[in-house]
Order: sequence, then C-alpha cells, then structure tokens
Amino acid sequence: MTAERTDLGPLERLLAEQDEPQLDPHEFKQVFRRHPAGVAVVALRHGGRPVGFTATSVISVSAAPPLLAFSLASTSSSWAAVSAAPTLAVSFLADHQDDVSARFATSGIDRFAAGGWTSLPTGEPVIDGAVSWVRARVVQRTPVGDSYLVSLRALSAGTASDPGDQGDQGAGAGDAASPLVYHDRTYHRIGAHTAL
Repeated sequence: MTAERTDLGPLERLLAEQDEPQLDPHEFKQVFRRHPAGVAVVALRHGGRPVGFTATSVISVSAAPPLLAFSLASTSSSWAAVSAAPTLAVSFLADHQDDVSARFATSGIDRFAAGGWTSLPTGEPVIDGAVSWVRARVVQRTPVGDSYLVSLRALSAGTASDPGDQGDQGAGAGDAASPLVYHDRTYHRIGAHTAL
C-alpha cells in the first residue's frame, strides 16, 4: 500500500482528482515543436550582475492593464535571480540574432561577456538590435507544475527604430528587422515574403 501525499498544491490536487490519461513529456514536446514561437531574452540585475536567458514562452496577457508573462523551470539556473527581481527587461530578438538566442540558452557560460547589450537607465539589460523590448515589473510568480508562470506589468518599451534607441542596431535592425522565430528545433525568419 502506498502512502497518499498530503503536501500536494492546488494544481497537483486537481490533476490527481481528475485521474485521466495524459500526454507523456515526449508527446507533449512533439506538439509544441510544431508550434512556432517568437524568441526573446529575459534579462535583469541580481547581486549587481546581469542575468539573462532565452525564452520562447513570452505571451501577451492583457493590453489594459498592460500585462505579459513567461514561464521558467524551477530548476533553471536563472530562477533564483527571477524569484527576487522587482523588475526585468524582455528583448524580442530580430531574425539575425540566432547566435544571441543560442548564447543565452547555453548553461555554464557568462552570457553577457560577448557584449551586444546595453543597460537601461534603470539598470535592466536589453539586447542591442532587438526588434523591441519591454521593461516590466514582476507582479506575480505562480508555481505551475515544475515551473513558474511569471506575470509582468509593462512599464516602458522601445523598438529598434526608436529615435535615440540604445546601442548598435546591426544588420536587420530598424524597419528592415523581422522577428526571430523558433519552430521544430530550427530558427526561422518571417517577413513580407511569408505573408498570405
């Protein structure tokens, strides 16, 4: 006889009560490999140092109030910083920044050492040449499964074509920039040629 867990959170209790077949992790990942996602770098300051990571889970939640969110695994090396951060910046990468995405997705390196980023006057790092960025306040960190859904209130934003924008825009910046998209383990470009 197996002892029943009594320390279940509300989501785990609900899932246990439903007791129905579900996708295994491999099947679930297969579904989302077929779903294209925009690529962003989430960055912040923690202990006086920049911290950042690649995210394809950034979503718009509400325009009024201006809310967005992303998910982050509780096992992520960036979770300790995100769990304490009052504010952060989300940079939506341009189609020429696949190398930036790969760098910020790599564990065990100084992701900021190669440059290509600028601190906002408030301290949050933004990626130079990104299509756009949002500075946001963390309003909620909700545990969901083995991850956290981090909800944000947008405070300010900028685009690569903004006058006086930070940093070197590089190839593909400004009006010519299109977003970097991740689909089926491959980076893609979108633009006028892909419009229906």
